[in-house]
Amino acid sequence: MAAEKKFYMTADGKAKLNEELEYLKTEKRKEVVERIKIARSFGDLSENSEYDSAKEEQAFVEGRISTLEKMIRNAVIIQDDETNTNTVAIGKAVKFIELPDGEEEEYTIVGSAEADPSQGKISNDSPMAQSLLGKSVGDQVSVQTPGGEMKVQILEVK
Repeated sequence: MAAEKKFYMTADGKAKLNEELEYLKTEKRKEVVERIKIARSFGDLSENSEYDSAKEEQAFVEGRISTLEKMIRNAVIIQDDETNTNTVAIGKAVKFIELPDGEEEEYTIVGSAEADPSQGKISNDSPMAQSLLGKSVGDQVSVQTPGGEMKVQILEVK
């Protein structure tokens, strides 16, 4: 059997996944079952859009529960490595400038479970993070993006 994918995350990120899983198992499941029960009372299931909708939601909730359980089971907690503050690693924030004359940007590299670009958190699986990981302050890095190649220079790692 092939090894399961590891999900890199902070301790806070794992706690949030556990909270979501608990909510889905204890509250959301019950809500969906109640919706199904009510929809069944409307009669003919073959033409019952309420029933179909509730069953679709049930499938989504069960799929999400399965996904969360797998992510939690295969979680690798990112340890704060204070020994090397100049090298880009998962869990660290990296500030860079797009060359030749772009503006400064800063992102924290996190596991895919916690990625939220609008909050400045990018997945370690993203092309940007893959290009930056292991590099140091002052390094110039080429990043392959959907729009073409982009060059950046690392200004700070924290």
